[in-house]
Amino acid sequence: MKPTATLLFSCPDRQGLVAKVANFIYANGGNIVHADHHTDFNAGLFLTRIEWQIEGFNLPRELIAPAFGAISQPLGGTYQIRFSDTIPRMAIWVSRQNHCLLDLIWRQQAREFSAEIPLIISNHPDLEPIAKQFGIDYYYLPITKDNKEAQQQRQLELLKEYRIDLVILAKYMQIISPEFIDTFPSHNIINIHHSFLPAFVGANPYHKAYERGVKIIGATGHYVTSELDAGPIIEQDVVRVTHRDEVDDLIRKGKDLERIVLARAVRHHLQNQVLVYGNKTVVFD
Repeated sequence: MKPTATLLFSCPDRQGLVAKVANFIYANGGNIVHADHHTDFNAGLFLTRIEWQIEGFNLPRELIAPAFGAISQPLGGTYQIRFSDTIPRMAIWVSRQNHCLLDLIWRQQAREFSAEIPLIISNHPDLEPIAKQFGIDYYYLPITKDNKEAQQQRQLELLKEYRIDLVILAKYMQIISPEFIDTFPSHNIINIHHSFLPAFVGANPYHKAYERGVKIIGATGHYVTSELDAGPIIEQDVVRVTHRDEVDDLIRKGKDLERIVLARAVRHHLQNQVLVYGNKTVVFD
């Protein structure tokens, strides 16, 4: 496909917003290929995703954002513009479980989504052979209460060194500190939680679900914020369980679900389909 630009834009709702945004693209010679709009009446917000072809567009790429800013600012809006031929660089963080890591690498190798994976960081050495198999640099950074601050600084240094755009917590069993999130934007950190949030927050959700006798279990892909397991939700799904299922069965079914939900969340982000407002998202799929 020819390269495109994607605008994600939100502002207080008012008449004429669709026309105003579309006219910006039309007046500069752009050809719109996708357009989706949503109004959150409770919040009084207009939200939109518009994608158009760059070929023949009158503005050079570096001037598109400033030019649209002149429209957004008097409307009290926020926006971001991304280009389809800019390949994001992802870092995957893991502990000991390999199912989400392997799934993401396989999907990237199969070109299910467009991204580079130059870096894996872990607080355990167990998964380094997978990194070597696929030629990905692996850094083992053990975390204790005494060294967490120093290791966090090393993590930030690696993200800068490798020019990382997006961090995926693929079963990384550590809490990310508010200081880290303030430094590396939270809407560029995606976590997979093995529960249908907000149910069963924290550790051991499958055991909690088993003890509660639930009939469905779920998984949630969400952005990371300073509040544990409470960031804006990107993707969720569930699978049924029965009284015959033991905890191990719930974990097995849950791992299958985690792979799918995390892959969907990552794909939505990489395809510039997620617009965050407050602690909610609109996913223009």
